[in-house]
Amino acid sequence: MPALLALAPGPLPGPLPGPRTPAAPPAPDRPNVVIIFTDDQGYADVGCFGAQGFATPHLDRLAAEGMKLTDFHVSQAVCSASRASLLTGCYAERVGIQGALGPNARKGLNPDEETIAELLRARGYATGAFGKWHLGHQPDFLPRQQGFDDYFGLPYSNDMWAVDYDGEPIDDGTWHKKNYPQLRLIEGDEPGEPVRTLADQASLTRRYTERAVDFIGRHAGEPFFLYLAHSMPHVPLGRPLAFAEEAETPYGAVIAEIDDSVGQVLAALDEHGVA
Repeated sequence: MPALLALAPGPLPGPLPGPRTPAAPPAPDRPNVVIIFTDDQGYADVGCFGAQGFATPHLDRLAAEGMKLTDFHVSQAVCSASRASLLTGCYAERVGIQGALGPNARKGLNPDEETIAELLRARGYATGAFGKWHLGHQPDFLPRQQGFDDYFGLPYSNDMWAVDYDGEPIDDGTWHKKNYPQLRLIEGDEPGEPVRTLADQASLTRRYTERAVDFIGRHAGEPFFLYLAHSMPHVPLGRPLAFAEEAETPYGAVIAEIDDSVGQVLAALDEHGVA
């Protein structure tokens, strides 16, 4: 079953969404869907658009084998609003999500809105989201209440923590971030381990990718929707040491790792014959 892959640069309150329709054999009219979403990556930060100082061979492969969109727009060029539009197909204003929701926000994407995940889940797709969510971190609004079977990632932006961009705890009592809650990963619906340091930040791309590749392997025999939303390269940059020599700058190393992540996803699709 072929995969449709797109890359864009950017206790429970009630029952989970209804069970998926029982999986059927792969069919040409139900292609796998993979969306890879990066955060704050610039237009020219890909080799095929002229990036310098680092290489992106896997992203360039997608451009060569697929379609390049050279005039791409979002309803709002900011965290929560763009994700609301991406997953619902609606203007962010219509679904009531403006700008970027903060870590003390009590609102989120209304579960009554239909997401891509819910639409596909009703058609027998396995659905998984890994990475940055940022559509509400209260229990009502988390991914598993929005059509996703599996979720692992950060509930909002990686800079929404009481740590400065240099990785040091904030000691300026006048800065509102000093009172931010502990940033934690979420596993399914439950708060998980804390993200305390830049080294923790540097592990996010790898960990999201591992979950995405595992998801592909577990669901290769049925149609699936994979939403891989990287926290990087949004600051603070967690510089991956394994890619430090492949780029001239910390930012370039982060992009190089994202490119490697894309390569791992493509390899998993090839390995399981679902590319």
